[in-house]
This record gives sequence, structure tokens and C-alpha cells, in this order.
Amino acid sequence: MSPTTTTQPTTTSGRHDLDYEPWRFWSEADAAQRDRQQALQEELAGRGVRCGERCFVSALASVTTDVLELGDRTYVAAGAVISGDVRAGRDCSVNPYTVVRGEVRIGDAVRIGAHTSLLGFNHTMDDPDTEIHRQPLRVQGITIGDDVWIGSHVVVLDGVRVGGKAVLAAGAVVTKDVPPGAVVGGNPARVLKWRTAPPAPEAPPRDDLAAAVARFADAARAQARAVLDRCWDPATGLFLDAPGVSATVRAQCDAVEVADLLLDGPPPQLPATEQVDRLRSWQDASTGMMGELGPDGVARRPVTGLFDPEAAYHVLSVGYALELLGSRFAHPVAVVSDASLEDVLHGLREQDRLADPWATGHWVDVLGTALHRNRELGVDTPPGATEALLGRLLSRADPRTGMWGRPGPDGDLLLTVNGYYRATRGTFAQHGVPVPYPERVVDTVLAHVRDARYFHPGRQNACNVLDVAHPLWLTRATGHRSDEVVDVARTLLGQALGRWVPDQGFAFRASDASTASLPQARPGLQGTEMWLAIVWILADLAGVSDALGYRPRGVHRPEPAADLGASQI
Repeated sequence: MSPTTTTQPTTTSGRHDLDYEPWRFWSEADAAQRDRQQALQEELAGRGVRCGERCFVSALASVTTDVLELGDRTYVAAGAVISGDVRAGRDCSVNPYTVVRGEVRIGDAVRIGAHTSLLGFNHTMDDPDTEIHRQPLRVQGITIGDDVWIGSHVVVLDGVRVGGKAVLAAGAVVTKDVPPGAVVGGNPARVLKWRTAPPAPEAPPRDDLAAAVARFADAARAQARAVLDRCWDPATGLFLDAPGVSATVRAQCDAVEVADLLLDGPPPQLPATEQVDRLRSWQDASTGMMGELGPDGVARRPVTGLFDPEAAYHVLSVGYALELLGSRFAHPVAVVSDASLEDVLHGLREQDRLADPWATGHWVDVLGTALHRNRELGVDTPPGATEALLGRLLSRADPRTGMWGRPGPDGDLLLTVNGYYRATRGTFAQHGVPVPYPERVVDTVLAHVRDARYFHPGRQNACNVLDVAHPLWLTRATGHRSDEVVDVARTLLGQALGRWVPDQGFAFRASDASTASLPQARPGLQGTEMWLAIVWILADLAGVSDALGYRPRGVHRPEPAADLGASQI
């Protein structure tokens, strides 16, 4: 082991305030103090210690490590004792008189209170005839996840893994693994409460899951009429997403999709021919778009260009609702058919400038779907637009993630993964073209689905779950990490089945005590349509979709809506 650092710089007052309160150092230290800290870190670097930007290591700490890595803005206070193989991420604190010894891995944003001990090794005592100090050490190591708060006077023993976002209460003696998001305390430590939603129970065995899926499907079909009646306004002859809200174009389309899935036909509240006539009448002939409904139930006139944000999704929802009703658009999507190839390319370049993966995916989805609908009507303009769109996506895919756009702060993959679903839905999936880098897509999705901010059972919503389920289904033929994919599908499916509200359907987002009052936590047509599709995709990945007795045929259909591969060259 390396020798202990012994230099002891002081503050200008002759005291060591900043050594004991190092979070103040970079805002309050004078030039001389900063120079001494820099010199100390250079000395440590000579002994193999790696310090990130704006780290602080007190000269009053004992550092005798074989390996020490400190991420950006991590500090070690006076009196701390660090030895062995220790690696900490960014924004961590090792407060006064803390002991970190042995093999210890600490994630990002971990705060460790004073007088705490993390002991990543242990003595053995197997031979009673040999003094303990002569018996070998055993090292299993300690792993601390991200965003963990460890209070003062805590002891964490060798072999323990602490999940992200956990809290170890002051004085706890931690002898066993701590689940993510748990608050533990006592000796030995036990779970007192949860900082985040508790982890879901494991998915049931396949036969039990298939039976649960069948029971769900039977109940949903039996209650489908009640779900639709709840959202039907006989005064206007329009569907509402939920009682008490305004009628929307999408609500009419969601009703069609729900009825097709559960009743194998159109919504019974209105003859199918009237529903077709109404949806077709909302299409503006000059743009081919469908504006949102006003208070009078009349569709507003869309703005020109690619695309009116208020009307864009209706290219998907109305187009597929008409298809389920045996019809199609009355007019081409003129904002696409009247555009030039340069207009399309300019729109794609504009998405690059905005640098928002979800917004780009949405725009691409609408464009790809408009091209598909126009081709149905015999309008294939602008020439080369489909090839240019697919070619640009192929050439811009990141070989490290298989996706487009960069992760957000702290590696957040939400917009990247959600944007990937939208972009591939309207292009590769809709047109039957294989996606690039499918194994990297699986890796990225499996990394994202571990993010408790979005996938704890109480925090899920239909978009986030759909946007991981569909890419896993789209890439399933690779077999890459298939056991993990099936486990994820089974777990998410088991959670989804329990969210059906009798005679009301699904809410868009899961609810808990803190979110139950939110509009998105109320059952409605959008949530019901999306979760029914999600349930099928997850059930198919889990091998139990036959038990459902339905298969999505609308916006969230699994098969291509068109086959470019069958076209003549």
C-alpha cells in the first residue's frame, strides 16, 4: 500500500474549516488554498489516484489505496480513512471520519454521512486453532447504486449491494442487499418504507400468465360496451376520451380501435357508415390534413406546410380508423404530395437542427404514414421521398445504440427510445424494412427499461411502455438477449393486466397516492387503446398472445401496413 498523505494546509485563519466542510471549498477557498489542493492532487496522481474536475481531498484524510478513482465534484473530508480498491462516481461525498476500506464501488450522487464505515472485506474464522489475525481475508466487495443517501454512523458489511435511490438511516447496520428505492434502518437493517415505488413481484409462471391473460381478455370483451358507452356523448354524437372532457378527433379513432380489438367490429353507438362519412368529412381537401375539433364539433382548418402540430397525429389515427372501418382518406395528404423532394429533405434537416429525438420521431412517423396513405390512393409524390427518408435514417443511425439522437443529461434515454419507436413505426415497421443495428437496439432498450424514473410500476405510462415493447418485438428475430427480453415482457405484462378498471378500461398512466388525481390517471379511450395494444405485444414476446383472442390492426399493428420489398424496381 502507498504511504499516507501527511501535508496539512490550513485556512488563512489557521483553522481547517474547509477540510471538514469541503462542499464549500471551490466557492470559498483562496488562491493559496487552491494551489495547495492542486499540489496534493498531483501528488496523489503520482500514486495512481484519479480525481475528476473540481474534486477535493483533504490533507487531513488518510488515503492508502491500491486504486482510488473519484468522479467530478466528489470530495473526501478530514478524518476519512480510505484504503483498498475504491471507485466513486460524480457528486459523491465522503464526510468527516468516514471509513471506506476494501473493494467498494460507489455510483453517482452518493452522500455518505460522518462516522460511517463501508467495509468491503472481512476476516475469516474457519480454523478455531488459528488466531483470527493470521487467517486469510475474504473480499466480496460492496456496491452502492446511484443517488443513495447513507446517514451518519452507518455500517455496511462486505458483500452488500445497495440499489439506486435507497436511503440507509443513521445508525443502520446493513448486512444484506438493499432493494432500489428502499429506506432501511436498525440493526440488522430492515426496510422501513419506500422512497420510490417498491419493486414489482416476479412474473408468474408461463401457464399462470397465460391464464391471467385469458381472464383479462374475457373481462375486457365483456365490458367493452360499457367502456364505450361511458365515453359516448349522445347529445353531440361524438366520443369523448373520458366523461367531462371535450370531444377530439383522436377519441373517435380510439373508439374505433377499441371496438375492433374487443368487439371485432365498429363501435355500436353509431352506424359504421356514419362514422366513415364523419371521419372523411374532417379532411381538408387543400392540405389533406385533419384539424382538431372546435366547440361546435367541426374540424378546424389546418395550417399549410409539413406539418400542423395540432393535426399531425390525425394522419395516423384517422387513416387507420378508416382502414378498420373498410375505408380510406377522401383526399391525398397534399402537404406531402405537393411538396418537392427538397422540401422533404429540408424538413428532415430542420429536425436535426432541433435535436429533439422524440420530436424528430413524431415528424418522421407522420411523413412515413402520409407517404403510405398517398400511395394507397395512387399518389406517389414527391418521387424518391420514401427512399430518401429511409436512406437518411439508415445513414444516421448510431451504431452504438441503434437509434437516433443522443441521450439526455445523466444518460437519460427516454426521448431517444420514445423517438425511436415513433420513427421506426412510420418507416421500417410500417413499410416492412429491417431496422439497422437491431442488437444494439435491444441493448439500449434493456438499459432504458431499468430506469426506475419511468418503469417502477407506479410511474409507468402507456407511451413509455409501448416505446420499449415495440422495439423489442421488432428486433425479436435476432434472438439477442432473448431471455432478458422475455423476462422484461412478462414483468411489464403482469403489471399492465392489473391496471384494467372494470367498465372503464385503462388510464393512460399508472396511478398511486400522489398521482391518482391527475387527468392522465383516469381511465379513458386513449389509455385503453394503447394498453390493449401493449398487452398484445408483451404477451407475444412472452409467448402467450394466443390467450388474448385479439391482435392489433390499427395504429399499433405489429405487421407492416405496406411491403416495399414487394415493389418493382
